[in-house]
Amino acid sequence: MEPLGNRLRLKELRLIDAIAQSGQLAIAAEQLAMTQPAASRMLSGVEKSIGSDVFIRHPKGMKPTAIGEVLARSAAWLIHGLDRTIEEVEAARTGRAGTVRVGAVTGGAVAFIVPAIQKLKQNTLGADIHVDVAPSDVLIDGLQRGEYDFVLSRIPPGTDARLFNIRRGRVEMMRFLVRAGHPLNPTGPAQLSDLAGYEWIVQAPHTPMRQAVEDAFANRQVPLPREIVNTTSLLVMLAYLASSDAISPISGEVADLLGSEHVGGNLRAIEIDDPIIVHAYHMVTLKSRVLNPIAVKLRDLVIDVLTSGIE
Repeated sequence: MEPLGNRLRLKELRLIDAIAQSGQLAIAAEQLAMTQPAASRMLSGVEKSIGSDVFIRHPKGMKPTAIGEVLARSAAWLIHGLDRTIEEVEAARTGRAGTVRVGAVTGGAVAFIVPAIQKLKQNTLGADIHVDVAPSDVLIDGLQRGEYDFVLSRIPPGTDARLFNIRRGRVEMMRFLVRAGHPLNPTGPAQLSDLAGYEWIVQAPHTPMRQAVEDAFANRQVPLPREIVNTTSLLVMLAYLASSDAISPISGEVADLLGSEHVGGNLRAIEIDDPIIVHAYHMVTLKSRVLNPIAVKLRDLVIDVLTSGIE
């Protein structure tokens, strides 16, 4: 029998990847500029070629089978690898330094990614740099899919850490952000009991930061708020704080930035007398991925900033 690698074409892999992400054949077909019947015929041909179903059809869409999950994961990695190769060839052709894509939790992005990029720009012209800020589960999934060269992230529970090169980064110290003129106005570090009764705008449940804050309130027998707005958007959080008496638990690095005069001075960062610490995030790369020169340079600069003063 002809090897599987010779039977799968790039467009078929793109279709598998698109269906896996959207869960809908029609959406995947539209993304690939195909008609739905053509996409259906292509998928049927793939399943016939490998002798197994790739997706399970159900009323709400399509879900990968065990074989489909393997194909979708590999397809994403191959597609992103090819796209990155095309970007690097184009960069070399036009004389640019190249492309690097990184992801980070919010505190890591502010404290370490931004300074590293600024250092990189001092002696590297034309680098195409992409930075995403997201929760750790999204970052690690993106890293495995080939969307990032490296991430500053925690390793989510259930993830096989053996897939990665991991270098310890930093813990996050939490503060609470409020609008200028907020009724909560301690002269020094606040006690958690001072924060009782105020609405929160915060990351979704089960994220490390949210869990650390909720555990701290529970351990000190301070009731959690009845009103909570969940968001991953920094802009939504800022807009909500500016027009309400809500408070927002946030990493110290971000609180220092947003509470400074450099960004308007319309917010205040409140310290806690007994600090809330979120366990460390790390510099994470895939063992199976070889970084291009510009990504290596930025990674090393991030590591320099991360280790400054602690090694």
